[in-house]
Amino acid sequence: MPTPAARTATDDPATPGVALTGTILDRIIERTTLDLARRQAEVPEANLARRAAARPDALPLATLLRAVEVGLIAEIKRGSPSRGVFPVAVDPATLAGEYIEGGATALSVLTDGPFFHGSLADLEAVVAVARSAPRPVPVLRKDFIVSHYQLLEARAHGADAALLIVAALDDAALIALLGRAVDLGLTALVEVHDPAELERALAAGATLVGVNNRDLRTFDLDLATTEAIAGRIPPGVTLVSESGIFTRADLERVHRAGAHAVLVGESLVTAPDRPAAVRTLLASDPGPHPAPSPVAP
Repeated sequence: MPTPAARTATDDPATPGVALTGTILDRIIERTTLDLARRQAEVPEANLARRAAARPDALPLATLLRAVEVGLIAEIKRGSPSRGVFPVAVDPATLAGEYIEGGATALSVLTDGPFFHGSLADLEAVVAVARSAPRPVPVLRKDFIVSHYQLLEARAHGADAALLIVAALDDAALIALLGRAVDLGLTALVEVHDPAELERALAAGATLVGVNNRDLRTFDLDLATTEAIAGRIPPGVTLVSESGIFTRADLERVHRAGAHAVLVGESLVTAPDRPAAVRTLLASDPGPHPAPSPVAP
């Protein structure tokens, strides 16, 4: 199928093309590329490579999500373009400890500054907690990744996984970044919003797919987005339902549809008792699920 019109993210010849979407994603990517150019000038790639090489091996996100009845990626963020800044104080290390105490399978950290108020320092703080826990958990860098440099940053700061958004990348970019993630030992969570994007993700080799239930054009949330895509997930591919999971009933709904895991942010960040909120989401058997299939390496 034809892919979105591509443009160059930065003047770095190693940076793949990114795609115009007609949504807020375009503004975010434009700002991302400006910030990326600044960081590339300030921190040489060789410096990041040395730091990445010194990190312990990454934890296998997809395998760990499949090792439990339903996996939970608990997200750490201070706000979002659709919801504004959350009315709570957010200390990333504290949230990480609370999520792990509650039983989260993995953690996600927003590192975008202009739109989500995050940073690489937040990632580093969360990794320190996640790795020192009695049960270490993997950490996902959630950002708008358009360059291999950002993947190297993720690994240098201790991330085990990184988000790739199909809507923001052309096919060549997606394939190149997936390959680079593998080279670095990172798991790529490849985000889609509709069947056409899923087709592109699978063709590029994605084995961990996230369905964003939020329509970036309207900001509307609809769990039916996961339901519409789940039946198209082939054996061996792990499915994560992202956004719009606020209650146990929401989790059960997407799990019944075929999601192996969920990514939850706002409802946990703003909960008065975060460990209890995690336990509530994960409590008891969530019900029948399609027969498990082998997990792709």
